[in-house]
Amino acid sequence: CSLRSFSFEELAKSTGGFSEEIGRGSFGAVYKGKIGNNNRSIGVKKLEEKIDDEGEREFQAEITAIARTHHRNLVKLIGFCIEGSKKLLVYEFVSKGSLEKLLFYGETRLSWKEKMKLALDVASGLLYLHEECEVRIIHCNINPRNILMDEAWTAKISDFGLARLIRRGHSRTKIGDDGTSRYLAPEWQKEDASISVKADIYSFGVVLLEIICHRKSIEMNNISSADEILLSNWAYQCFASGQLNKLIAHDENDVDWKILEILVKVGLWCVQDQQSLRPAMKNVILMLEGLKDIPVPPSPARLVE
Repeated sequence: CSLRSFSFEELAKSTGGFSEEIGRGSFGAVYKGKIGNNNRSIGVKKLEEKIDDEGEREFQAEITAIARTHHRNLVKLIGFCIEGSKKLLVYEFVSKGSLEKLLFYGETRLSWKEKMKLALDVASGLLYLHEECEVRIIHCNINPRNILMDEAWTAKISDFGLARLIRRGHSRTKIGDDGTSRYLAPEWQKEDASISVKADIYSFGVVLLEIICHRKSIEMNNISSADEILLSNWAYQCFASGQLNKLIAHDENDVDWKILEILVKVGLWCVQDQQSLRPAMKNVILMLEGLKDIPVPPSPARLVE
């Protein structure tokens, strides 16, 4: 992997003194910059300086692992900078911004075909991380802020800031909690939680339900009853009672009911509290593509300990 090493001065100059913040991920903010004679746009992630020595080792490992990943649904790492306590990552620039902006702050609503394409894009990126790259990577922080859209509206997963590397043959890893909590699987709540790829499947399910409904998974406003607060429970109620129409905007005309049902069923399987019930990513893709039957999902509701 040919990663370019930048000096801090180069990156400060290319970003105009880190003047245009275009996003925030775990570990730090991302700034827009331009490099080279052709003024190629880049995203420069400036890592917060509190990363200690362990962080430095992690940082080196993170760089190496990310640089080895090549997939159309992953944001590409171009280079890095380490100068003393200053650590930065340089990524390809992804022009249309985050899924978070698109879903919750944008004017446009996605069509059902676009929703399905988005789901398949993210699922393909995750399948690659889980099963196809040299070192298995659990992302651990899948949420709409970390899913970026390029000019062709292809979704790309960014920010492997939390990814712990797992050598093949070890299916679980331990990790400290950092991330957007509503996307975290329930096993994160447990002390000494062991986290597997199934935690990413859960987060993917939460994102999938948000894509379907253009709303956040926990919503106190803009709802008509307490049933609607937690999206996974509300989606299950609507599914179980045969009222999927309640999940979509009243003024929505061209509903593709077949796609809606597939997305809801897959989403509900992914957000099961019990890890063993959540499907593997390759099966998620087969179900989304209509190549595998989707059994009726059980209620995902949290099991009372």
